[in-house]
Amino acid sequence: MFEHDHDTVYFAHSYPYTFSDLQRYLNKIEKQPRSQDKMQRRMLIQTLAGNPCDTLLITSFQDSPDKIKAKKGIVISARVHPGETGASWMMKGVIDYLIGPSIGARILRDNFLFQIIPMLNIDGVINGNARCSLAGVDLNRCWMDPTRDMHPELFTAKWLIKRI
Repeated sequence: MFEHDHDTVYFAHSYPYTFSDLQRYLNKIEKQPRSQDKMQRRMLIQTLAGNPCDTLLITSFQDSPDKIKAKKGIVISARVHPGETGASWMMKGVIDYLIGPSIGARILRDNFLFQIIPMLNIDGVINGNARCSLAGVDLNRCWMDPTRDMHPELFTAKWLIKRI
C-alpha cells in the first residue's frame, strides 16, 4: 500500500549505474594524484553510436617497460548485458581495490597487468536495454565470431584478450 493515492512509483531491478555515472567516476579517479603511477585510461573503441568505450590499464608503472611487458595479463570486463547494473558496482569495487594503497593491491600491481573494461555494452546501457546492444543483439552470444561492424566493442575486447 502506498502513502498517497496518485503517486507515481518506479521499481528498479537493482540500483542504477549509468554511463554518466561511469564517466564521472573515471574522471574523478583519473585526476587523483595517487592513481597516476598505477592506472592509465584509454579509449578502447567507439561504439556504434559513437560513445567512447574506455579501458583502464592498472599495474605498477614505476617498473621498467620490459618488466611491465613481461607481466601476465588479466582482463576483466563488465556490463555485456546492460541491465545487469550490479556488475558496474562490482567493477567499481575491483578498480578501487586495485588502485588502492593496500599491500595486497600493491602485490597484484607488481606482478600483473590488469586490463579493465568497466562497461562493454555502453549503447545498450544508454538506451535502457536489458540484454541487447544498439544493433539488437545479445553480445554474450557473439563471442565466438564478433564482427567489427556489428559488435565493435566485443570485436576489440576479443582482440585485446588475444593480445594479452
